[in-house]
Amino acid sequence: MTVRSPHVVAAVALLSLSIACSQMSAPEGEVAADTMAGAVSAERGAYLVNTMGCHDCHTPFEMGPNGPEPNMTLALSGHPETVTMGPVPALDPASGWAWGGAGTNTAFFGPWGVSYSANITSDENTGLGIWTEDMFVTAIREGKHMGTSRPILPPMPWPVFRNLTDDDLKSVFAYLKTVPAIANHVPEPVIAAPPAG
Repeated sequence: MTVRSPHVVAAVALLSLSIACSQMSAPEGEVAADTMAGAVSAERGAYLVNTMGCHDCHTPFEMGPNGPEPNMTLALSGHPETVTMGPVPALDPASGWAWGGAGTNTAFFGPWGVSYSANITSDENTGLGIWTEDMFVTAIREGKHMGTSRPILPPMPWPVFRNLTDDDLKSVFAYLKTVPAIANHVPEPVIAAPPAG
């Protein structure tokens, strides 16, 4: 991918995200009344995943008849391992910012470095297959990959999702464990060095 002006890339990424959000549809059929209840269930997790925008970043986009849209055959598989990011532009000295992302809407760069949307399918080698419920809940609460390691980088909104109840997070995890496994090894993030000063 050739990275152009950060402002153009950012505008394209925001346009893609807004188009995708407008095209996302609710799951077929009506949402069961107990989906809104506090009990832990994969059905409630599906409802939450489909309303919290998880597909906006974790499902690769492709060009469809109406513009960019999530490729649901790769649902929640994260950044495609075959798509590489071009060189990240240097920070703009005037604004202190350089940011943008890949056309798939699964890779992002900014002052933090380069982040790639994780594979959150049930695949045991490249997704959440070996994760435990506790690891998942702790990861979202603490903003740490697998609950204990590196920071979860932007644009993942874990500071917002950490406000979900334990039952909500457990329901999301229960649903993700039912998502068909897709083997896709997402690249490791590139964490930028702290600014000098």
